Amino acid sequence: MVSSAIVLGLTAATVLVFTGIGLFAARGRIDSVETYISARDSAGSGTLAATVIASMMGVWILLSPAEAGAAFGGLPAVLGYAIGSAIPLLLFIPVGARIREVMPAGHSLTEFAYARFGSGMYLLVLLVSVFYMFIFLAAEMTGIAGALALVADVPLWQTSLLIGGFVLVYTAYGGLLASIVTDTVQTLVILPLLAVGFGGALLSLGGTSEFHATVVSADPTLLDPGFGPGLEFGLYVAFALLGANMLNQGVWQRVYAADGDGALRRGMGIAAVVVVPMLLLSGLFGIAAAGLGLTESGSASIAFFLVVAEAFPTWVTLAVVVLAVLLVMSSADTMFNAIASVVTADLARLLDDPDQRTLWLGGRGLTVAVALAAMFIGAQGYSVLQLFLTADLLAAGVFVPFLAGLYTERLTGPGALVSGIAGLLVGFTYFPSLRGLMAAIPGVGSMLPAPSFLIAFAGATLVSAALTAVATLLGGADADLDSLGREVRALDDPVADGGSEQ
Repeated sequence: MVSSAIVLGLTAATVLVFTGIGLFAARGRIDSVETYISARDSAGSGTLAATVIASMMGVWILLSPAEAGAAFGGLPAVLGYAIGSAIPLLLFIPVGARIREVMPAGHSLTEFAYARFGSGMYLLVLLVSVFYMFIFLAAEMTGIAGALALVADVPLWQTSLLIGGFVLVYTAYGGLLASIVTDTVQTLVILPLLAVGFGGALLSLGGTSEFHATVVSADPTLLDPGFGPGLEFGLYVAFALLGANMLNQGVWQRVYAADGDGALRRGMGIAAVVVVPMLLLSGLFGIAAAGLGLTESGSASIAFFLVVAEAFPTWVTLAVVVLAVLLVMSSADTMFNAIASVVTADLARLLDDPDQRTLWLGGRGLTVAVALAAMFIGAQGYSVLQLFLTADLLAAGVFVPFLAGLYTERLTGPGALVSGIAGLLVGFTYFPSLRGLMAAIPGVGSMLPAPSFLIAFAGATLVSAALTAVATLLGGADADLDSLGREVRALDDPVADGGSEQ
């Protein structure tokens, strides 16, 4: 086991360096709330690709795909994770262009939900998106805390507080601009570190032939691309990732940050290509952990780091620690900014002519509260994959009627709301992780069908989609999509750096 003092020192040095980069990048550039939450039209295709990769591929890529490979179906489960992560990015090419066309001065997905559907659907989207972002943060803190506890026996609370606290510093100061700059640098470091980590693992395990032989001798289904449970997992995780990312405010922010539709197309396309091998490499660690018998004690959620602790020399372990810290920083700052942008944009609409200071304090205040709660949960050691699947289920039932509002004028707010709630009810009914909660409802437990992740996610998505189609055909609404952009309030009154009024 690596010394905890060395790992803590390396973690502190990493977060300090990137906190400095974030603060320096934003210095003198944050002149309004508008700039703080949108960084509109500031990212070319390369920068957009880098920030999307870093913001979406948090430390969960070292945990969830590996856990999937170790405990949920081997190679086909990992392939499902990889392909499922690329699909939303490709979908954001046409959807992102449509978002920019319908609401060119927009800031958030909740802002669109209110303008297009009214208060009912707005509240549903708000609850789902904020809950997803909170779970994302909690899962990231859980993952990094568990990883450092395994490789160096670092107390969970120390890791969560150190990383979460410093990320909060530079995001609270520099907003989305700071996040985009740090994301770009982090991506340039993350990709080679992931390659080094995988290469080091293969060398330590005796090369590709030895790796293959070890895994096949232990459990040949781990490398069987046609293994049934793995294929089922890969299918439902694709539904889960699609819904979650379409309702990810961090991605919506980057749609607006793209410097034109061309940059949006190229940036999202590059990111979709890059994330596939990243997740495949990570998932193979889980397969290796299962093949080596390291996950027999029920520790599949940290399978990646079990291989690290078992097979890596100290220098490779330290490189992986840096990789993990960078991954959690890149996604945590995205979620902090996303929460701040949702709150700030909504406050501007809800309050009667609020001043800049009120908007700053409201957005940042709630972000700090959510961050502290996420750090607390991160110190508890829950399963990262289970946390994500719970949040993903909510998004799976809501995203279809929500996105349909971008393309049809006939879908009413009540129609979208009923479609989303019906999808959620189907998902809750079949979702294994919510079994205890549903069974506790009087008269419901005995009527529940057999639990199934696949039916939960596919059912939530397909039922909401079918009802959305019916509501669109029967709807009498005549929404003027061209007028939605005029309902958005600009947030560009000048303020000093850091958000204080001059």
